[in-house]
Amino acid sequence: MIQYDLCLAWNWEYDRGFLGLLERTFRARRLFLLKVGPDVLGRTLSSLERGEVSARVFLDRASEADVRFLPLVDWALDSAVAMINPREKTVRAMNKACMHLEFITAGVHTPHTIILPPWVERVHPGDIDLGPLGPRFFIKPAHGGGGEGVVREAETIEQVASARREFPNDHYLLQAHIRPAEFGARLGWFRVIYCGGLVFPCWWDPETHIYAPVTGDEEALFGLGGVSSTAAAIARVCGLDIFSTEIAVTPGGLPVAVDYVNDPIDLRLRSGTPDGVPDGIVEAIADRLADLTLARLAPEKPRG
Repeated sequence: MIQYDLCLAWNWEYDRGFLGLLERTFRARRLFLLKVGPDVLGRTLSSLERGEVSARVFLDRASEADVRFLPLVDWALDSAVAMINPREKTVRAMNKACMHLEFITAGVHTPHTIILPPWVERVHPGDIDLGPLGPRFFIKPAHGGGGEGVVREAETIEQVASARREFPNDHYLLQAHIRPAEFGARLGWFRVIYCGGLVFPCWWDPETHIYAPVTGDEEALFGLGGVSSTAAAIARVCGLDIFSTEIAVTPGGLPVAVDYVNDPIDLRLRSGTPDGVPDGIVEAIADRLADLTLARLAPEKPRG
């Protein structure tokens, strides 16, 4: 049997740059990486089921968008393989309605939000006071990513009724817009990547999606420590090893989680696309994933 340290499921062509960095990092650390993309999925599943190959740790970056990878996830669960981003925690974290309530309990600030039941459970949810949401608000299904099903500039209850029918089995969130503070020429809107205890805060333009790492001087000058501490609090709530979140800082200096937990995260390289993640951050994430793999292996397979 060929034994790999990490089995990584991937299905997005733009992951290739990240995979190259991860492969280089693993090779330097004397770790063995099994990359499972769509082209080798069937063969790999057969080899795993026949016991020809195995892996001690599993990271899923594919099944959320491609159901063909679910049998690979099932193999990892049935084989009691250690997971980076355990499946049960990922499923819970992807439920925005659940996360909203847990964030509030944990003291993580969120926009004013109204949670509605699924359309199939209650077609008419009763009188809803939209006033506290402001003149325009978001309508978001509790599940899904990439903006699917999101109405960004809603104004009426009729729009709410129409949106709820798009995913009738899902809860919906009606969420107020957050006006970020201005810090010099930048808006106080941040995309933050968390990986194994490391926090990478970046200025992030919600229109252009351009990243710019927050420097230590900027954090001190503008008092932005709350951005990283909020991301760390979100990590404690969701329990994931790697995720991204969006945090806006209000004119009053309050960090507010505006896009709760994203998994899998976008790891396109800046060197390959203008709105990619800075290469240095992706390199640090690759190195941290190697650390996490070693940590999962430690009880069974110590490494020097």
